[in-house]
Amino acid sequence: MTGILYIVATPIGNLEDITLRALRVLREVDWIACEDTRQTHKLLDHFGIVKPMVSYHDHNESGRAAELVGRLTHGGSGALVSDAGTPLISDPGYRLVQAAIAAEVPVVPIPGVSAAVSALSAAGLPTDAFRFCGFLPPKSTQRRKILEQFKLETATLIFYETPHRILEALDDVAAVMGARPVVVARELTKLHEEFLRGTAAKVQTELASRPSVKGEITLLIGKTHEVQVDDTPLEDAVRAAERQGLARMEAIKQVARQRGLSKREVYRLIAGDGGR
Repeated sequence: MTGILYIVATPIGNLEDITLRALRVLREVDWIACEDTRQTHKLLDHFGIVKPMVSYHDHNESGRAAELVGRLTHGGSGALVSDAGTPLISDPGYRLVQAAIAAEVPVVPIPGVSAAVSALSAAGLPTDAFRFCGFLPPKSTQRRKILEQFKLETATLIFYETPHRILEALDDVAAVMGARPVVVARELTKLHEEFLRGTAAKVQTELASRPSVKGEITLLIGKTHEVQVDDTPLEDAVRAAERQGLARMEAIKQVARQRGLSKREVYRLIAGDGGR
């Protein structure tokens, strides 16, 4: 009989946020796969849990996934945790889950904290539709290209950002997104938890006035209420996106999203009449 792979969410700061179910599973599994064994050891030690740990991170997950699935197929159950929050959400784990599914090993989520959802719940921005986009690129040129793609997005956008890049990121948000409402959620669930609200320019000015910016950061951008009509011929719009560095199919996908069309429909219209 195969074992079970549990995907266990852990606290992002305040250890009281762990669930009773998560504690029970961590006590019952045969092993725990974690990003950094030192970080997970602090959590386990706090709750008096002693279990074998195995490192599972970006640099070893390809080989380690096969090894762990091998253990699962022989009947031992295991848990995957990240350093903080829900595994796979901008954290390693995708290859392990895919390999487990392929080997017909049950994958069971143990829900809990996620910085993205926690920030959204208290940000004061619309929650009827939101889009989690992970980390922004480290360079301004690439950041602006990504933000341009989301310029007409009507959902609240959620990004993770590092403290040493947040000022530059807010500059780019202001340049591309204009005066859309922005929230910077910093150090969620921790002693110095903070929400900064306003335009990107206003929040950037506040942070820039400080000696330094520290802590984990979630950046939220409110949805636009402006409906912009773009009557540029489809083929011209696709070519413009290609000039920004996108491959043709990615350019078609972007134009389709901006026009509220399916990718297949844009491709058909371009092929049929050149987009004119």
